Amino acid sequence: MNIDPVAVALGFGILLLSLTIHEAAHAWTASRLGDQTARLLGRVSLNPLVHIDPIGTVVLPLIAAISHLPVIGWARPVPVNPRNLGHPRRDFMLVAAAGPISNLLQAVAAAIAIRATSSPLPDGGLQAHVPVAVISALYTAVDINLLLAFFNLIPVPPLDGGNVLLGVLPPRAAAAYSQLRQYGFIVLYALLLSGVASAIVIPQTNLLMRILLP
Repeated sequence: MNIDPVAVALGFGILLLSLTIHEAAHAWTASRLGDQTARLLGRVSLNPLVHIDPIGTVVLPLIAAISHLPVIGWARPVPVNPRNLGHPRRDFMLVAAAGPISNLLQAVAAAIAIRATSSPLPDGGLQAHVPVAVISALYTAVDINLLLAFFNLIPVPPLDGGNVLLGVLPPRAAAAYSQLRQYGFIVLYALLLSGVASAIVIPQTNLLMRILLP
């Protein structure tokens, strides 16, 4: 297996930045909606060190990058106390959605940067007006952020999609569904190891990349 250390380092660095913005978005949104728990813990921050989860941010992404698999992961969950929110169910859902939305916005920003720094060629390729390494990094940023957005939207607690679903379901159904949280990581690892997560995430990522990129 050929391992490109530069590509691995680039992918890991972009993932770390993307996850940092993702978690800071959760914390900032919670703060704006009335819960200062994350702010008091220093989580409204672009310092990656306050968000890193050893397994989700370091081990699994590095294994994925070295194995030429989709680079996805997660950071330490931002603590949120729904009782401090003005409208607990709705606002908790908005806090959960803020992370994936931040990744989608990062992907769109990187795609716009690619379009602004390159032009299409007749053969379907691109003429870069900046160093090719910059275009490569921007492509990686689009890919990773779309993967993160769609991965986190899988409706399994503790992923953001599970928390968004809890805000959409009727109260009784939400209470029943929340019982899945205690088994969430078991379900999550099963989805990852079985390839089901990739089957859910990759087609959506590829579709949106075709829409966003020149």
